[in-house]
Amino acid sequence: MTDQRERILGCACDLYLKHGLDGLSMRKLAREVGVTAPAIYRHYGGREEVLADVLREAHRTFSRYLYAALGEPTQLDRFFGAGQGFLNFVIEHPRWYSIMHTAPEHLGMDKLPEDIEGMQSAIHQFWIDRVRECMDATILKDGNPEKTAITMWAHAHGMVQLYQEGCLPVSEEEFRMLFKASGARLMAGVATEAFARDLEGMVLSETDTGIQTG
Repeated sequence: MTDQRERILGCACDLYLKHGLDGLSMRKLAREVGVTAPAIYRHYGGREEVLADVLREAHRTFSRYLYAALGEPTQLDRFFGAGQGFLNFVIEHPRWYSIMHTAPEHLGMDKLPEDIEGMQSAIHQFWIDRVRECMDATILKDGNPEKTAITMWAHAHGMVQLYQEGCLPVSEEEFRMLFKASGARLMAGVATEAFARDLEGMVLSETDTGIQTG
């Protein structure tokens, strides 16, 4: 990605997240980027095209973080590697993560472009595959891998939302610890009995991180 395109996409993401669709116009975007509006139109036909490219770049980056785990040697290493990739992405690219979970109609689109839907489907399948191979290796209890993957994703997404919205008064390092400990507790519930015992040493209480909730 060129520096100019990266700046356009970054500014578009910021404008949208701060001001919504009504606050994002090609003229405002050009002003933020530091170019003229015609210069932006040379790259994009309108704000919806810009936002679609923001989504593409977000999903490509997210995929790189996740797919790096495929180089790990065991099913469990790939599972934990994927979780680490997810955590690193949401902390290092919070703007991308936020806009990835915005409904198409809020981005001025009737539906997502097919290539973006394809990237979403591939990521969804990636998580199912990580769960399925852990079930096959008797790390997780046998069951429906898609339903288990959705439960795990919902937990992870909820934790991230609480953190990004300031509902968890913790530092980045404390959040990393809390995220991993909470994920281990969830995993213990769907793990086989043998592996659940191995998880006991990984599970930390909220008081270990000095967190106050409620």
